[in-house]
Amino acid sequence: MNSFHLTIIITILVIYFVCLLLIFLHSLVQVHLVYHYLKWQRLKKHNKILTLQEFPLVTIQLPIYNELYVAERLINAIASLDFPKDRLEIQVIDDSRDETPQIIAAQIQDLKNQGINITHLQRPTRIGYKAGALAYGLEIAKGDYLAIFDADFLPYPDFLLKTLPYFTDEKVGLVQARWSHLNENYSLFTRIQAFNLNGHFSIEQQGRNAGGYFINFNGTAGVWRKAAIQSAGGWHSDTLTEDLDLSYRAQLRGWKFVYLEDVVAPAEIPVAVEAIKSQQYRWSKGGAETARKHLKNIMQSKLPWSTKIHGMAHLFNSVVFMLILCLSFLSIPILLIKHTYPEFSLFFKIINFLFLAFIHLLLFYFVSTQNKCLKTSDRILYFVVIFPAFLCFSMSLALQNGIAALMGFLGKHTTFVRTPKFNIFNQNQNWYNNKYFSKKIKLFTFVEILLALYALSGIYLAYLFQDFGLLPFHLCLTCGYSLLSGGAIYQVWKPKK
Repeated sequence: MNSFHLTIIITILVIYFVCLLLIFLHSLVQVHLVYHYLKWQRLKKHNKILTLQEFPLVTIQLPIYNELYVAERLINAIASLDFPKDRLEIQVIDDSRDETPQIIAAQIQDLKNQGINITHLQRPTRIGYKAGALAYGLEIAKGDYLAIFDADFLPYPDFLLKTLPYFTDEKVGLVQARWSHLNENYSLFTRIQAFNLNGHFSIEQQGRNAGGYFINFNGTAGVWRKAAIQSAGGWHSDTLTEDLDLSYRAQLRGWKFVYLEDVVAPAEIPVAVEAIKSQQYRWSKGGAETARKHLKNIMQSKLPWSTKIHGMAHLFNSVVFMLILCLSFLSIPILLIKHTYPEFSLFFKIINFLFLAFIHLLLFYFVSTQNKCLKTSDRILYFVVIFPAFLCFSMSLALQNGIAALMGFLGKHTTFVRTPKFNIFNQNQNWYNNKYFSKKIKLFTFVEILLALYALSGIYLAYLFQDFGLLPFHLCLTCGYSLLSGGAIYQVWKPKK
């Protein structure tokens, strides 16, 4: 082995080791959140249930862009909130460029005739996207508190009655509710998304909040104190996750956030594979952009180191996709090196320990299934069925999410692409002729097919070398990329009823 070959091999081994080490460290942070969540679960029965003593003036903001299928149901749900009409102001901030404004205008006129204080706001341009819309409404909002709902939400009538009492603490700047899922059982894809979101809204949000760490406004189903938004500098549109950005600016200024796991707001989960991928891309890139924007502020703050560490882990969460993508590319060369150069056997014994990092996912997501309200045996069955599918699917998102994160860290600007909503609840509904459904097969889909074949070669090498250490990893990648690309192609080519 000459020096050039040795340099290449050592470079591959070092990169592989660093990727596994970073994933291992990230897993320790996640396990720490599980600890805080379980501790909170034990103590929550002692928490006082707060009630609203008086009715403040509240502005509800509904940012809408081309929501032909769901705008009407959202506005009806907001108009039905159990709250005094004279203490409620509703802003429908409508940036739509299709038939949506006509539908909204007719509905708003009916509600005004019923004595409801509702306004149809239309901007001349869509500058700033959602952040720009919310800033536009904020300038004329009369309420001291602002509740925000995206178009796919249907909050329960008592939402404000359950969230507003927490603002009796003058330091509270935001109260965030948990999302539930209107169409979780529609398909395998919606079940996987619900499973993933439940992990975020239970372990991550509640765990961070219980531990005293920073959490984020989830862009919807939350109530802001107007003063908190203003003191933090208002809404910015320089990231794709304006909600995460404002959350960190507000908390760095000392505002407290409250997360209410037991207060839920139902929402529709995307049913189209390309819509899922688009949403994931936006979240990953926006998270990276926010990390790039606030890392220095966090490190220079006087926050406790535990808060800084959890804040960095939170903001750099999308890095995990970059690491998995890197591991997937290197996994084949690693197999070849392992069986061609036995002198590196000690290295492979060491990195086997780092693979324990993936075990934390079992704990993390099984604990999060407590919100399913199932008996233990049913919870175990649900977990055994959904977890493998989720693992495959989430690993296959490494391609586009990893690229999205890289673009975010590099500061590459891209436009805000909304997630289309279809108003789909059951499998008998036909959404393939929905005007927002993209009928084109994207380039990413073809790359995913190639990656599925690449991972399949890893399965072949496992049997060739009789080394099955990486077999689960390659099985997950093969199944995940096949599911993701196959689902996208099937939805485009499926015969329309």
